[in-house]
Amino acid sequence: MAVVMAVACLGLSHGGVMAQKSDAAEVKLEAFDRSNFDGSTKIDNKWFPLQPGTQWTYEGFTREENTRVPHRVVQTATDLTKVVNGVRAVVVWDADYKDGELQESEIVFFAQDKDGNVWQLGELVEIYEEGDFVGAHTWIAGLEGASAGIMMMADPRPGTPSYSQGYAPSPINWSDRAKVDQVGQKTCVPAGCYKDVLVIAESSTKEGPNAQQLKYYAPGVGYIRVGWKGKQEKLRETLELRQVVKLPPDALAKARAEALAIEKRAYLYSRTPPAELTQGATSTGGE
Repeated sequence: MAVVMAVACLGLSHGGVMAQKSDAAEVKLEAFDRSNFDGSTKIDNKWFPLQPGTQWTYEGFTREENTRVPHRVVQTATDLTKVVNGVRAVVVWDADYKDGELQESEIVFFAQDKDGNVWQLGELVEIYEEGDFVGAHTWIAGLEGASAGIMMMADPRPGTPSYSQGYAPSPINWSDRAKVDQVGQKTCVPAGCYKDVLVIAESSTKEGPNAQQLKYYAPGVGYIRVGWKGKQEKLRETLELRQVVKLPPDALAKARAEALAIEKRAYLYSRTPPAELTQGATSTGGE
């Protein structure tokens, strides 16, 4: 199945914050320095750890035309890495289900800098309707004016300025930003009860400040709950962590194969170094 990405002619940047077109003139980006990454695939940030083979399952609802629709997300930290804009990143595979049907299947790239900040370097997204592939989109830092952003700060504190989670110009229009909303919270989800929870409010410039997604992060686990606030928030997505597990070798191998298949179908596959098995891992999974 050939996938045509919504991306035009591609070009590489040379590191740092890239010169942007006029549509990015008002977007404040984070300074990306390739030299500030060493051991970038060891992502042990307290709030966003990504150990290969870990899988998180979330369940909840979204709102569509005033109807609550069951929503399920399965996120897997694979044992693959990929060099994106000069930095080696961990490949995470997300499968997103709406009312029991696959809605999106995507791979996302994360890397941790020397200071402990976790960066998002892009994503490849395939979209499905009623089980059929209907399209795809992508943004990759260093290609077509796209820039990496920070997924999680090393030391998130209330009262600090918002930060970019990445940027891609039209036609992708990725402009998500994040800001510390609350700290020291307590919450319970099906996977357990957690304290010292961090809440991050995410928004995008195209949707405005009155539409925010709230993500609740537990130390050593990652995000455990998704909520929302703002009158303009359309999806009103809610998710709760159902379980977090360490995959056995055969399940990890299946996740790896799915991630590689998405990458191979993508238009950008030939324009970036292919993902590869993490050094020290075996072809049957594990480390």
